[in-house]
Amino acid sequence: MTVWDDLDRPPLRAASLVRGLVRDGSPWTEVRVLEVTGSTNADVAAAARAGAPAGLVVVAEAQVSGRGRLGREWSAPPRSGLTFSVLLRPTFPRAHWGWLPLLAGLAVASAVRHLGELAVSVKWPNDVLVGERKLAGVLAEVVGDAVAVGIGLNVSLRADELPVPTATSLAIEGAEVEDRDPLLRAVLREIARSYKDLTEAGGDAEAAGLRSAYLAASGTVGRAVRLELPDGRSVTGLAEGVDADGALVVDGTAWHSGDVVHVR
Repeated sequence: MTVWDDLDRPPLRAASLVRGLVRDGSPWTEVRVLEVTGSTNADVAAAARAGAPAGLVVVAEAQVSGRGRLGREWSAPPRSGLTFSVLLRPTFPRAHWGWLPLLAGLAVASAVRHLGELAVSVKWPNDVLVGERKLAGVLAEVVGDAVAVGIGLNVSLRADELPVPTATSLAIEGAEVEDRDPLLRAVLREIARSYKDLTEAGGDAEAAGLRSAYLAASGTVGRAVRLELPDGRSVTGLAEGVDADGALVVDGTAWHSGDVVHVR
């Protein structure tokens, strides 16, 4: 038994996930399902530094020291979402590694669209939105020659459990699927497919079809935005596109980091 057996949210089926994901032809080499951890990204980063091979997946039923972009804290009730990280060791040039968080955000959007039957979009660089409400987020961290890509997807969160009023969940939006097991498999399948294509294209997102797919799903490109930069400055203008390295182009200038606010 676990300390959360009194909840009405069922646990992930660890043995089933391992059997379904770690098999011949799959890029996923190990799946760890943890009852609780500080941060799945920290776990994967530690594994990367210890020499773990690419393809490690760490999933947590509860995360007590989760982090979002720019060091923000991130938390949710146990089993209310999918909280996981994957270990990638890209073989293409680092200049193109900026596509990895975008790839992951697009993978979540694709899985939610197909399984949950929801209309979703991606907000640069890697949030997944329903309308203007945040459903999921991605955090990618470089660890030597590896990248830890963390994903948080709100699944069964109720309105009174939302961390901020601008968040949402699959349950709140009336998604067709709230079972975390097939959702996790679908996201990992989408990541594997896009990552394989990107690798085979040498990191060229255009040749891999990733750039066009991202632009088609983007809720940012073509809109007026305010880009809040890490140094405290902000830039306002038209989001014109995403360049070859995954940077957002605002009024002709490419920006590789920052928080986007969609301006109405």
